[in-house]
Amino acid sequence: MPSEGKDLAAIGREILYAARNELYLAFPYLDAALCALRFEAGNTLSLATDAETLYFDAHWIAELFMRSRTAIGRAYLHTLLHCMLRHPGKKRGRDGALWDVACDAAVESILDSLDRPCIAAPAPPEKLRFYNACRAEMKVLTAEGIYRRLRRERPDDYALAHLARLFAQDDHALWDPERREQRENSRQRDERWKGLSEQTQTALETVLSMHAEGAEAVLEQVRVAARDDVDYRAFLRRFAAPREVLAADGDAFDYIYYTYGLSHYGNMPLIEPPETREEKRVEQLVIAIDTSMSTSGELVREFLRCTYALLRSEETFARRLDIRIVQCDDQVRSDDAIRSMDELAAYMDDFTLRGGSATDFRPVFDHIAACRARGELANLRGLIYFTDGMGRYPQKRPPYDAAFVLPEDPLLSFPTPPWAIRLVLGLDGLERAARETADWDEPADAMPEL
Repeated sequence: MPSEGKDLAAIGREILYAARNELYLAFPYLDAALCALRFEAGNTLSLATDAETLYFDAHWIAELFMRSRTAIGRAYLHTLLHCMLRHPGKKRGRDGALWDVACDAAVESILDSLDRPCIAAPAPPEKLRFYNACRAEMKVLTAEGIYRRLRRERPDDYALAHLARLFAQDDHALWDPERREQRENSRQRDERWKGLSEQTQTALETVLSMHAEGAEAVLEQVRVAARDDVDYRAFLRRFAAPREVLAADGDAFDYIYYTYGLSHYGNMPLIEPPETREEKRVEQLVIAIDTSMSTSGELVREFLRCTYALLRSEETFARRLDIRIVQCDDQVRSDDAIRSMDELAAYMDDFTLRGGSATDFRPVFDHIAACRARGELANLRGLIYFTDGMGRYPQKRPPYDAAFVLPEDPLLSFPTPPWAIRLVLGLDGLERAARETADWDEPADAMPEL
């Protein structure tokens, strides 16, 4: 005879199946995502997922179902949206408590905008006030945007716990895998959910668009989640030049002759491994910062913080560092030469924005031309200009690559000249590149705060 535990587990699974069927009927555009998680009773206080299995506590499911049938569907869809928006795979390297609250708030903002009986629940005024405060700073309430806001405000433990009680529906303990092989599986699951998000986006925009009334919030966030990632590390490498570095080159070494000599002549290899190899390293770089009134100081600080994490990577820069950081609005406000990683770290610690007038990109190019005329920056291959894109561009192409990095979805920007590189890269992409560059055991939040 089955035990009470097994009976409860079976009942909990049946309740989740019934909730899923209701969600199928209410949200047909989520059909692919709804069948992507298998149900399993697990060691959790409510619901939890690793983006592959939905674990549930049978007692919690039964009690919640007795109180409110719609609460089951809402909790299930809450967890499912976490997976669709790829929240589990983005947790590593972030402040866990802030990220959990940000993800829950982003998902709850979607659920509170969906007018369907199977998930209906009146939103308390505190929730609505939080949403309105966030919408004053961002067009779409993404977890990344809310996370940046929370990091800037730095809520104390009591305020953070209050927000967690307000928005939390499930357990996020399985989001941050411990072992490296688990992280590889996490990446594979993340790619799978990216594909499911793209399917949902296609359904919302085409054949099932007539069934998507009121689903604008779902579509907006799915577009963000399914968007192709810009590899900022690869973008920086385009400014690299071939250089010899002191390291063994395994590709240029023939182990056959090496082992043949050892086997026939004792301890005498016929060839020695090469002591140098050729790699592409960034040797000189100018980073220009638009410090006009139209550029957010928070965006500038995050851009520098994440760029610093990439530049300190040994595989990115040459052994001899040569960076110029130029601040400019309608005139050059500062030009700081960085010759070592220690100088770069000190600059980041004491960084202060200078300027606040109108935007004109030409003074930076004139300043670099003057430096080159004096024999400086002779090996310059690239300029990275962080700006909102609203300014006057030079008409003539400079003798080096010039890239204008714009915040995600700028509200207004001027046409970029045909010779310029235009890269629209949100802070999410910057933070992702910084986390991937950092060592597995070193969180990106260890980078200096500005």
